[in-house]
Formats: sequence, C-alpha cells, structure tokens
Amino acid sequence: MIVSILSILTLILSSFVAGDWTQFRGPNSDGHAVGSNTPLEWSDTKNVVWKVPVAGLGWSSPSISDGKVYLTTAVAKGEGLSLRAIALVKETGKVIWDREVKAVDKAPSIHAKNSHASPTPVVRDGSVFVHFGALGMARLSASDGATQWMCNDLDYPPMHGSGGSPILNDGKLVIACDGSTKPFVAAVDAATGKVAWKTSRSMEAKISHSFVTATVTTVNGQSQMFAPGPDHFAAYDVKTGEELWKVRAPGWSVVPQPTVGHGLVIYNHDYDNPELMAVKLGGKGDVTDTNVVWRLKRGAPSTPSMLLVGDELYFVSDKGIASCVDAKTGESHWMERLGGNFSASPVFVNGRILFLNETGTATWVALGKKFEELGKNEVPGRTLATPAFSDNAMYLRTDEYLYKVATR
Repeated sequence: MIVSILSILTLILSSFVAGDWTQFRGPNSDGHAVGSNTPLEWSDTKNVVWKVPVAGLGWSSPSISDGKVYLTTAVAKGEGLSLRAIALVKETGKVIWDREVKAVDKAPSIHAKNSHASPTPVVRDGSVFVHFGALGMARLSASDGATQWMCNDLDYPPMHGSGGSPILNDGKLVIACDGSTKPFVAAVDAATGKVAWKTSRSMEAKISHSFVTATVTTVNGQSQMFAPGPDHFAAYDVKTGEELWKVRAPGWSVVPQPTVGHGLVIYNHDYDNPELMAVKLGGKGDVTDTNVVWRLKRGAPSTPSMLLVGDELYFVSDKGIASCVDAKTGESHWMERLGGNFSASPVFVNGRILFLNETGTATWVALGKKFEELGKNEVPGRTLATPAFSDNAMYLRTDEYLYKVATR
C-alpha cells in the first residue's frame, strides 16, 4: 500500500489525544476536531467563557496543550517590532507569560492580509516552537517562555511577509522558505535549533514566492514532506531533504496546505488562477505526465486549506464560494455562496463543517453530498486565523481578542 497501515493507525490514535491542538489545523494538521462538542451558537457575549485582548497583530492560530493556550503576535515599536509569544490558562484566559522572542529594528513590508506573526506555534514535549518566517524561529519553554534556542539561519528575502507554519516530524521542523529569490525548503533540528538540511527548489520560476504550510505523510515507509512552490509541487525526504518526485504546473504565491487521502495528495498551485490538482502518491522524478488524477479550477481556494472528510473534499474560495467534491475523482456534489471573503481554513467539528469568513461570520454546513446550511454566528472584528478546538471549546482569534467559546 502507498500509505502504510502503521502511519494510518498512528494518525487515528493521535486524533484522540484529549485536549491537544498542537499545531496548525490540529494534532494531525488536517482540520479535524475529533470528539469535540462545542456550542453551535455564539456571539460576542453568548457562550463566551472568556475574551482576552491581544496586543499587536498576528494571524497565527492558537495552539493548545497541557491546560495552556499559546499564540504569537507582533507589536509595533516605532518603526520596528516586538515579536512575542504568549501563554494563557485554558480555563480562565489568565496570561501566564508574555515574552519578547525577538526585537526587529525596522518592520519589513507585508501584504494587507498578512501579519508579522502568521505562522502557528507547534507545542511538543514541554516546548513551544514559534516561527516568524525570515525573522527567525525559536524554541521556548512551555512553562515560563524562556528561550531554549534561536535559529536565524533560514534567512531569505520574503515577499509580502511570511505565512507558512512549521510542521514537526521525527525531531525536525520542516518549513518552506519561498522568498522573492532563491526559494528553498528546510528542516531545523528541534533539539538544537541547527539547520538539518536546506534544499533549493528545483524549478526556476519567474515569480518564486509562496506561503505554503507543508504536509508530512508516510509513503512506502518513508516520511515525505509535500510542499507546493514556484511552478511545481515537490515531495522531499524528511530525513535528508532530497527531492523525491515533482509535478510541474505554473503558479506562485501558494498558500493552502496540501491534503492527503485515498492514495492522493490534493493541492492548489497558483494564487491568481487557483486550480486544485490531485496527484497519485509515489513515483520518482518528474511524474507530471503519469500521476495527475484530476484537476479542478471552479471554486478552488487561493488561501484557505482544503478539508477531507471520508470520500468528500470540502473547500471555500477566497471570495466565499464553498464546494464539496468527490476526493477521488473531483466530481462536484455542490457549490454554494456563503458570503464574505475567506482566509481561515474550514474545520470538521460537531459532525459538521465550520466555515469562518474574514469579518467574524461563521457558517455551519451539514456534512454530505447535499448542501444544507445549519446556522450562522458572528463576532465583531477581522478573523483570518483558523480556530482551534480543545475539550469541547473553540478558541477564536480576531484582530483584537482571543475568545474561548464553550457551554458555561
């Protein structure tokens, strides 16, 4: 089998770690909040257990572990920035620590939809790994925020800022570093903060910058990093950084995290003209002519990641068109307008799909091949970060606050 039975069982078992939402899009980085029973209704006050102001601006999602909530932010200091990490008590919202990770003398320019603290922290084994793109990565103590190491060796010229979150696998934090020139992917040793490997992108593209969060999965017993980039998608050996196989497709500014299932990897390859591609896993070298299974442009997202539940793939375009297609074939089941613009990724929770737009409106949609809207909720403010879920509660970040939504 392409994806080993052992890796599938590991994913299933790790889904049931109580109370943990340890990285971007959850413990398995797939947008599944397994076992949650969060409220179906909320507002700025309804079912809000606590609401805590967060200084500065950051579009990183909250990460949750061992009774604490972690997030990053960037606070303006004159022309510069204070890049910060914050830990709060999950039950009360009380701040445990608020640490400056790095001071920046002059803030680099970013896209209007971006922030200087967009990558989501990773929490593991008593440590919090925070990433600020080209501005640096650090390992902090989960208990008091003390810096355990700082890595400034992933230097690259970002375009519009940074966005991709690190993914921790086999002791390495893998990350795509697709800047305006000389794009590369890399792995940082989680124990030491040293760069384990750095691999240049193998395609020379006219426009090279992207913001993708990689996906790591096991193919034929080998951990592989999947990272769309400039004019191509590539799979890399997590241990060595060797490029194993690739698919050519013109594109740039890639954001959505690839989705893996049914022996396929599904991803978008271009921001301006988004198109989903489904590619059969495996092979070696250039597999463009042999492994592409289906392609779909209509309704494809430029920013939100796709969500796979069973045989169905759910996604929403940046302009608010939600879709459900057959993941194996790309055949459309439904396509409906939700309203608003979208950056946050959909989440599977409470047996239904949650879509959150950029102005605080969340739409519940029924699971399945027939579209059914089940309700809407709203909070004030901008909402570009994907919500996190833990122990029957939702943690929702706006441009000013972090909310805990749960039944009181």
